[in-house]
Amino acid sequence: MNIEKQQYLEQALEWVSRKTTGEIKSVHEDYEDPKIFKSKSSDMTVQPDISFRLNDGRKHFTDISLKTEKPQNLVTRWKLLSTMATLSRGKLYLLAPRGHKIFTTRLVERYNINVTVQAL
Repeated sequence: MNIEKQQYLEQALEWVSRKTTGEIKSVHEDYEDPKIFKSKSSDMTVQPDISFRLNDGRKHFTDISLKTEKPQNLVTRWKLLSTMATLSRGKLYLLAPRGHKIFTTRLVERYNINVTVQAL
């Protein structure tokens, strides 16, 4: 995980902890790591920044969205995480820090990805 993303992880964990009282997994050192998924089409491995389960069993994934020069990797990542969340009746939340939300929203709309974009 890059340094800039690591800076926002604490804020993202606070956001998730306000949303749930269930199990939280994160790439943060104080938490158990979330499950890693592998895309068959691109042979890419994907691990969400945070995953959490609500009391009713729905599993949600959260990813911190930052601008990048290679948005296609983000699109592939988000499509896979969105599909996995949908299979467990959950959602994918993209947390976009200030200055990154418009970039995130444009990608989501352009590629029709089923996510919820939230300002961080």
